[in-house]
Amino acid sequence: MNLKRFFGGLLTILGIVGLIYTAVIFAGTSGETRDIKSLIIFGILGIVFFMSGISLVRATKDES
Repeated sequence: MNLKRFFGGLLTILGIVGLIYTAVIFAGTSGETRDIKSLIIFGILGIVFFMSGISLVRATKDES
């Protein structure tokens, strides 16, 4: 079992979930300061997790 590839997939899924959650918050926001802060925090975390997961999956070679 390739642990790096599994962890990369997990990070990618967490990043997608974070970006979807950001979109849900964005759709229901009323423009308050608290809403904007949560949009920024979840959006940045989602992007970071997604990009690091994708790069980890791509950089890991298959070993049989």
